[in-house]
This record gives sequence, structure tokens and C-alpha cells, in this order.
Amino acid sequence: MANVHSRAAAVVGGRIRERRKRLGLSQEDVAHLAEMHVTNLGKIERGQSNPSLTTIVRVAGVLDCDPGSLLILGGGSNVIVS
Repeated sequence: MANVHSRAAAVVGGRIRERRKRLGLSQEDVAHLAEMHVTNLGKIERGQSNPSLTTIVRVAGVLDCDPGSLLILGGGSNVIVS
């Protein structure tokens, strides 16, 4: 298994996976609706890839959440940085 790209990538990926599972969606479902390859979504969820802003926005749209909710620490205004 490849290493985690960064702490930020791991946090964002974990949040995407958690939200996807809560909605009962497969990686294939989300990848198809976000117009991306399923292997790229898997890498993002494992923190092995840094998603672009465009990808974050597309995935957040599929997951019906605000893109910022994938990036903000807790309920405050602290943005994840690596």
C-alpha cells in the first residue's frame, strides 16, 4: 500500500469516505456521478492523492455537502493545511 500523501489529504479523504458510506453509495457510484475514475476516488479516500479544487467541488456535489465541510477543522474556521 502506498503512503499517505499528507495529513490534509488523509483528513479530506476520510471525510469523503465517511460521507459516502453514510449515504450508502459505492465508490463506483460517486466516481461515475463526479465524472472521475474510480481508482482516483479510491486514492483520494486513502489519502494517497491530493484532490484538486474542481474534484473536491464535484465530489461534494455528489455527496450533497458543502465543499468547505471537507476542508474545515471541526466547526470552526480553521482550514486544514499540510
